[in-house]
Amino acid sequence: QVQLVESGGGSVQAGGSLKLSCVVSGSIDRSYSMGWFRQAPGKEREGVAVIDSTGRTHSSDSVKGRFSISKDDAGKTLYLQMDNLRPADTAQYYCAAGRYVADHLAEIEYSSWGQGTQVIVSS
Repeated sequence: QVQLVESGGGSVQAGGSLKLSCVVSGSIDRSYSMGWFRQAPGKEREGVAVIDSTGRTHSSDSVKGRFSISKDDAGKTLYLQMDNLRPADTAQYYCAAGRYVADHLAEIEYSSWGQGTQVIVSS
């Protein structure tokens, strides 16, 4: 069983930066993809950025060029560097892990989820 714990959220002004972290415990093997999702008030959860099982990254068009996903060498901590934040980035951000993922930014592909960390961007 995989457990995920996020941290690093907070409040920031537009144009600012935050770095989210997700500590992974449990059994993670090379079949796993890991990523970040977010859910804004009144909206569905959406994929933000993912590292797939081959190490390739995938990100949504809305964050390309501003957000960067990475993980440590052991694969036990996942990061999301968020730069040039906008008020539209305000959301609860979740870390997720899934095996044999095909559609990398699709929520349904991921079976393990963290509790989330709040990001608020003010104008």
